[in-house]
This record gives sequence, C-alpha cells and structure tokens, in this order.
Amino acid sequence: MESQFPSAQEYSAQTASYPALVVVDIRAEQAAVTESYRNQVLVDVNTDCVRLAVFEGEYRWHHHPDSDELFLVVAGKLQIDLASGSHLELTEWQSVVIPAGTVHRTRAIGRTVNITFEKNGAQTVFVETAV
Repeated sequence: MESQFPSAQEYSAQTASYPALVVVDIRAEQAAVTESYRNQVLVDVNTDCVRLAVFEGEYRWHHHPDSDELFLVVAGKLQIDLASGSHLELTEWQSVVIPAGTVHRTRAIGRTVNITFEKNGAQTVFVETAV
C-alpha cells in the first residue's frame, strides 16, 4: 500500500492544476478519481494552496514542520490520529486545523473526500511510528 503514496519531495513539489480566475468543479474532480489514493493541488491562494484528497485506507504518520494543515471533509468520514494518542473524527462539512509540527496520520473510513489548506510547498516529514 505504501507505494501508492508520493515521496515527501513529490508531495511538496506539486503545482496547482488550475490558475486563478478558472472555475474548478471540485465535484467533477473527485468523481473522476478511480485510484484508491490521490492528493493533488487544485489552486494556489497567496502563499498557500488548496488540495483535493480522495482516498481509502490509512495514510502514513507524518508532520509538516513549516505549515498548519486544515482538513475539511466534503464526503465520507475521516479519522485523524495524533501522536499524543488522541483521535479526531470528522464527518461531512466538519473541519479541523492540525498545527505545524504535529505528528498525525489520516484514516479514511470508506471512500473519503477532503479539501486541505496548507502552505504551498509545505515540507512533509514521514515518521515510522507515532512515538
């Protein structure tokens, strides 16, 4: 399962799929995803970006040392495990901010679609375990 995920360098090097002043049909974008994991930058906003993540299953433990990350679930259920041992669960139209440097992993319960906002080119550091 791990091979389906981008490397940290690939993740932070992604560029926006759409320029400013172009209407983006997010519903159509997520409906077109056929693989079990896709996380793509849709647009840039100042020095930040808006990503569309569509996935099933569990992502790796990681943190972003230089960027907060906002998750907004638009379909499905997303669980976020924190290295502190606590767990968050988001359902449709719920959101949470994970502060920069916070070790976490996301787990989709079924097919989950979420929008994330983070610093453009945010550094990602993968860790083997939460502790």
